[in-house]
Amino acid sequence: MLITSLLLATMAPVGTGTVDTTRAAFTKCLRGHLKKSLEAKVGEAEYEMSLKAACDSEREAFRVAVTTANATSGYSAADAADNAEMQIEDYHASFTDKFADYSSSNTMPADD
Repeated sequence: MLITSLLLATMAPVGTGTVDTTRAAFTKCLRGHLKKSLEAKVGEAEYEMSLKAACDSEREAFRVAVTTANATSGYSAADAADNAEMQIEDYHASFTDKFADYSSSNTMPADD
């Protein structure tokens, strides 16, 4: 019983806490990239291309955290990796849409 409790306690930080922390860092970096791109008045195609190269370390930390949390929850390695990639793609799509909205309205996102 003690071993099970200790095992569960050591697994908890790998779960949502790490995912939440890395998600926050990743989205903060993406917001910064969004603002810089809007200030530079880059085009949508250029922004979309640059987005995939931006925030490499934050993206990778998020990918690892999500993959690890999913694997810990019982996902197969392939499903855990696919889920992490899908979440990253969703963030890229969301920020691409935000960029288009801000560009078309010639506005900037609010400071956090």
